[in-house]
Amino acid sequence: MSEQYRHILVTGGCGFIGSNFVHYVVREHPEVHVTVLDKLTYAGNPENIASLPSSSVELVVGDICDVKLVDELVSGSDAVVHYAAESHNDNSICDPSPFVLTNVQGTFCLLEACRRHGVRFHHVSTDEVYGDLALDDPARFTEESPYRPSSPYSSTKAASDMLVRAWARTYDILVTISNCSNNYGPYQHIEKFIPRQITNVLCGIRPKLYGDGRNVRDWIHTDDHSRAVWKILTCGQAGETYLIGADGERSNIDVLREILTVMGRPEDEFDWVRDRPGHDRRYAIDSAKLRRELGWKPIYTDFSQGLARTIAWYSEHGQWWRDSKDATEKKYASQGQ
Repeated sequence: MSEQYRHILVTGGCGFIGSNFVHYVVREHPEVHVTVLDKLTYAGNPENIASLPSSSVELVVGDICDVKLVDELVSGSDAVVHYAAESHNDNSICDPSPFVLTNVQGTFCLLEACRRHGVRFHHVSTDEVYGDLALDDPARFTEESPYRPSSPYSSTKAASDMLVRAWARTYDILVTISNCSNNYGPYQHIEKFIPRQITNVLCGIRPKLYGDGRNVRDWIHTDDHSRAVWKILTCGQAGETYLIGADGERSNIDVLREILTVMGRPEDEFDWVRDRPGHDRRYAIDSAKLRRELGWKPIYTDFSQGLARTIAWYSEHGQWWRDSKDATEKKYASQGQ
């Protein structure tokens, strides 16, 4: 049965995936008021939601580890949608400590507040908790796949998933979990693979590709992810996990070549860089449960079309990313990437 919510708290709502979800809710469900809690780290940009009406969206700048603030915000909400996370693998390899604090301690803080106030909790996670698959393996991740995280980032997300399940079983709070494949679309920080390549081309910098470039990611447009999270929040079965994917498997080298081609550059105009330590080879999501039980299906089934629209967005919104471009590339250069 579909649940109706009037006031939801979205953590990390100024980040890439979180802000797109906030846009989706305001656009498709204008009766819902959204409070965004965001620490505004380098990956959280208030400009991502600045165009939304203040009558529908309130931004609270703060930390999900702040027990008093979290308790106050949760107590006034019907549901919490938890996007806030440290999420960049390279950063987690260089310094895991913020990942443990935000992804584990922060999730604990939110769960405790939801337990005190009886508030519905949806936890947004990643397919990286399952480790990786061989390139020639026909299998895909399902809700029954064992956890095999391979990086500090994915291990902290796995830990937060386990906390959510434990709090649901021990304290009977109403929770759901979604594990999603790689997102692409507008408002993604330029440290990430697709926007980094696009902005490199726009700046006249040769794109960079890890290792042999054969690593496969399962891409989904962030709008499809937002629709899936809303469907799970309002119609999902409490205590259940749902995998979100759009059958978008592509190798990194194929994605980079397509970006170069769309942007009018030779498809071999990039540089190879040393591989990331412990780099996962392949992710692939089986979203059959979500489609079968909740009736969700992706709209962006043509990856090339979605990628072209994403390229156009970054081309048209240079003012959104140019100020952070130099610092991002300097950091990668210091790491030999």
